[in-house]
Amino acid sequence: MDATLLDAEAEAAVLRVYRQIFAVLAREAGAMIVDPELLDVDQAILDAFAEAGSEGLTVEQATLACRAFPHDVIVRRFEVLRQYGAITKLVDRPNELRHRAAFAPYVMLMFLRRMSVQGGQAELHQLLTLEAHSVSDSRATEAEGQASIQRLTKVFRLLGNELAILVSTSTSAQLRENAQLAWGNERLIEQAEKVHRIVLERWPSLHQVCTQLRMALAAYADAVQLAAGRLVERAGTTRALGLLPIESWLTFTRGSDVEALASVLDGLLFDAAAPDFSPETMLEAVETGRRTGTARMAPPRPSGEASVPESAAATDREDLRAEAERVLAGRESVSIVEVVDDAGDWITARRILAELTAAHLHDELDYELVWSDGMRIDSSSGTPWATEGTFRRVSR
Repeated sequence: MDATLLDAEAEAAVLRVYRQIFAVLAREAGAMIVDPELLDVDQAILDAFAEAGSEGLTVEQATLACRAFPHDVIVRRFEVLRQYGAITKLVDRPNELRHRAAFAPYVMLMFLRRMSVQGGQAELHQLLTLEAHSVSDSRATEAEGQASIQRLTKVFRLLGNELAILVSTSTSAQLRENAQLAWGNERLIEQAEKVHRIVLERWPSLHQVCTQLRMALAAYADAVQLAAGRLVERAGTTRALGLLPIESWLTFTRGSDVEALASVLDGLLFDAAAPDFSPETMLEAVETGRRTGTARMAPPRPSGEASVPESAAATDREDLRAEAERVLAGRESVSIVEVVDDAGDWITARRILAELTAAHLHDELDYELVWSDGMRIDSSSGTPWATEGTFRRVSR
């Protein structure tokens, strides 16, 4: 009976810590949050408790310290944390107003922040280091070595299975979003092999469980190679821009000035807004856009040195020069609004602007297309919206 009660007490302690850790993910008792901003609210509450010291906080003091957030949101999150045991009374008595906070929820927040950036790789490296230290300890037993090998086997099986499923069933975009699973895999495998080597040398009788770990590592390595191969295969058609993590784009947009952000769109031309598309047309366009085929290889060039009358590049250059001179009509510069209006409709104007943009980007042509911040809006013209700018001849 005593052993049973002790076991129940240990399990209750594990459950108590488990509830404290996951309190920051609870929207209310028995539910998970759906708004990521609530994580910031929880962190603000726990930060306030950290600053308060050993005296603790009342609900009113917590809302005052977190006044950057709405009062009712702080009160509601405070109550959720209290229901899960992450916040408890300073002294367990009926009329106690002051509370204290456990450190486990804050550790969970730190873990979530790092997981969102690094995909759990740092934690997995630390786990492997701890496992190596554990099995290297002179006091370690064979049972502990077996438990360590079995834990690592399950970890790498889950990693390998997830990557294999992503490769076979997911799109390239979904695979890119989960590319963190393949980061630092060589180092992970080396650390796992080190644990395997230590256990097998100390306890040769565990060769069967060690074999399971080797199989899991091999499956994980194969899944990583397949995932990397598929990403590289698709990188040629996307210029590899989609392989960057979302955090890299967010950091770039938040930390760059206006000039750096504007330079991203240099050389790109966008269609004007066309609100008269029917829902059926839009649906057909979306469905068609989802169909992606394999990249086609360019045909081999002829081995001989047969001469051609004129290269395609030279022909394109002269065509662009002719179009630019037609638009300028002997002038040194012309307004883009005038070019758009003379075209009569957007379809024609779009073609002309595309050619002027190509002439601007051509290294061997002396033309320049300069855009300004203004916009002409005239509902009576063929193209109601026209960005102001100038196309001009430059001297080099």
